[in-house]
Amino acid sequence: MQIVGLLSKFDQCVLNMALIHLCNSESHVGQEMRRQYNAWKQDSDDPVFNPWLDIHQFTIYIPHPDQEYEDVTLEAGLTEGYNVEVEPVKDPSNLIYNIPQGGHFVAVLKQKQVDGDFAIAATGIFVRSLAILSLDVVVDLAQGETQPIVVRHPIIRDYPQDWETKLRLFLQREINDEALPRPVGHVDRSLNRDYRSPRWTEVHQAGDGLLTL
Repeated sequence: MQIVGLLSKFDQCVLNMALIHLCNSESHVGQEMRRQYNAWKQDSDDPVFNPWLDIHQFTIYIPHPDQEYEDVTLEAGLTEGYNVEVEPVKDPSNLIYNIPQGGHFVAVLKQKQVDGDFAIAATGIFVRSLAILSLDVVVDLAQGETQPIVVRHPIIRDYPQDWETKLRLFLQREINDEALPRPVGHVDRSLNRDYRSPRWTEVHQAGDGLLTL
């Protein structure tokens, strides 16, 4: 992952851990996504299909590294993905991005001090097939200045050589999701039963490098 001055090593590791949860359909985040999607479709009497075909919003909370909680440790919460919320986007026209099918809206909120409020730190798009977060990190909120970064999955060693081109074409709606390579299949336990999701300590120790599991 590209090092960004506005994001500490801890922040970047939280994003890595969140991406791990987003890619794994059997994670807490994946199961919550399925639950909310099913409830939404049942309420609207719409047929239930693959939730990944409908745009969802993932909100990633970056806590202060010294933040403490009553019922769970910070390490356990990040390991389980309790800092990631998900909900279906019922009206995509309200989003700030024109997201193609197969992409999902992401908002990143950061806590700057212990017990403090969370403020917007980045927005972007999660491209599930590529196991990638394409984010615009806020530099100056008042001026609307952002810095683009891409977060790749820390376990996937061999991304397709043309992944950057494919990502750009997908976000520009020049190719659809079906034309994308699918490295996510290696890190989704519903597709790869040999996959084991790492713990927070493993992700944090690896920093911005690749994990060896």
